[in-house]
Amino acid sequence: MVWIRTIPPAEATGRLKEAYDWQAAALGKPTEFTQLGSLAPEVVHARLVLYRATENVASALTFGQRELISYLTSILNVTPHCASLSRTQLRNSGEDDLIAILDSGDYDRLGPADAALARYVHKVTVAPGAVNEADIESLRTAGFSDIEILDANNRTAHLNYTNRVANGLGLLSEALEEERSRARVPD
Repeated sequence: MVWIRTIPPAEATGRLKEAYDWQAAALGKPTEFTQLGSLAPEVVHARLVLYRATENVASALTFGQRELISYLTSILNVTPHCASLSRTQLRNSGEDDLIAILDSGDYDRLGPADAALARYVHKVTVAPGAVNEADIESLRTAGFSDIEILDANNRTAHLNYTNRVANGLGLLSEALEEERSRARVPD
C-alpha cells in the first residue's frame, strides 16, 4: 500500500486517462508505478515518455547489460518493486548467475566489459558526485562507445529517479506478476 492517494484507472479523466490508456494499450492496464504519480497527470505522461526514450536508445548494449543496469541500480537503492521487474527479465533469459553476482557485489566475477559497467552503475548510484572522467575512460577501455556510455548513464539515472519515487512514496512491494512484462514500456 502506497503512502499517498492515487487515482484508479476507472476514475481517470483527461490527460491522466490518456497516459493510463497509452500504457494499457500493450499491458492491459497502467502499472502501480504509473498510478503512483496520478495526482499530477503531466508528470505521469512525462514519465512514460522518458521511460520509452530511455528504453529505446539505439546503442549496442546487450539485453543482459541493460538489465544489469536496471537490476543493479534497483538493488543498490533497495527498491524491491523495480528490482523485481529486472530480476524477472534476467531469470526469464537464464541469467541467474548474473543475478547472484550482482547480489554479491563481486563485480570481478563478470567479464571485463560487464564488470566495468557494473562499477560505473554502482558509482553513479551510490556516489554520483564522485564520478569523473576516468570512470568514462574505464568504460571506453572496456570497449563501450560514447552512445553506449550515454545509454548506460541515462538508464542508470532514470532508474535512480524511479527508485527514489517508489521508495519515497511507499511502493515497497515487488511488482505484480502481470506487470513484469516488457509490455509495460509504452510504444
